[in-house]
Amino acid sequence: MSSPAWFARPDARHWTCDPPPGAVRAFHESLPDHAATPLVDLPDLAAELDVGTVVVKDESSRFGLPSFKVLGASWAIADVVATRAGLSPDALTWDRVRAVAHDHPVHLVTATDGNHGRAVARLASDLDLPATILAPSTVPAGAISAIEREGARVEVLDVDYDTTVGRAADLARDLPDGALVQDTAWEGYTRVPARIVEGYATMLEEVDDQLAARGLPAPGLLVVPVGVGSLAQAVVTHARSRGPGTRAPAVLAVEPTSAACVLASLRKDERTTVATQDTVMAGLNCGTPSALGWPVLHAGLDAACTVGDDQARAASDDLGDHGVSSGPSGAATLAGARQVLAGPGAPGRRDTLGLRPDDVVVLLSTEGTAATAS
Repeated sequence: MSSPAWFARPDARHWTCDPPPGAVRAFHESLPDHAATPLVDLPDLAAELDVGTVVVKDESSRFGLPSFKVLGASWAIADVVATRAGLSPDALTWDRVRAVAHDHPVHLVTATDGNHGRAVARLASDLDLPATILAPSTVPAGAISAIEREGARVEVLDVDYDTTVGRAADLARDLPDGALVQDTAWEGYTRVPARIVEGYATMLEEVDDQLAARGLPAPGLLVVPVGVGSLAQAVVTHARSRGPGTRAPAVLAVEPTSAACVLASLRKDERTTVATQDTVMAGLNCGTPSALGWPVLHAGLDAACTVGDDQARAASDDLGDHGVSSGPSGAATLAGARQVLAGPGAPGRRDTLGLRPDDVVVLLSTEGTAATAS
């Protein structure tokens, strides 16, 4: 095994920030079929990685969808609907959002690599709102069909993901009642992406509660897959807002070798766009970090590494053998942990991350094998 492509900033652990709004989790608990997703203890992987505990947050079924994306999409859509009606989203329940949407309908629009678009489509259907989902032609046909089955109109474009996002923004502006629900930010478009990031906090709060219920300590390392970096932004925010007197966990971001925009940005010390190529980690196939997320990642992300398609496939198979349904984008976290914590140079990388032999390592598996993209 060769040394991985990676970049580390040990000083990131000293950066702090404010926590996300406290109303998010209560809102999610009002959604139909709410339940915390499993946190699976995998002692065989702990032995392999030479740490105290490895747990996997299994997001293969969240509100009946094979991905965590509905957490961010639901909170953002609630904000969009409430704002159009002149209401504050802070005390909303899903039933209240449904009632407001009936009186103040909007046409939801987004670009997607798969699961975000399906989440928006499912939520639009539940609110009886129209939705148009734009997707680049690299999105597998199965993902397109899944979105269409939710009742949304899908347009497949022969362009890359970043261009698809621009087309979605144009469409939302052109529609009289259009509302863009996009999970990446740019100048002048930050409120909705910020709400999406806030929505992801529920998953991380669940992890804390599930560890505490088992008598386990807070994580020493959180491993997160990265596309544009919105989930990584949420993870860093969670890790760096724990308050005084608590040990700050390290955060490791994992990207495909063919779409490593965060790693490139960290190395250049500025937000950078990279050319991307096809990858089995379709949900991570993004060429530019979110403008909203980049300052947080730049300040508070400990390290980033890349993994190849073969490594992601092997990790997906291995998690499946342990009873965890995880597609390549979600299983990238196991592949990344293996890259960094084992093989040539691993002792130095472990020291850089401040990892202790008895630490808890949390792998965020963001999609099930039924998902084809995030």
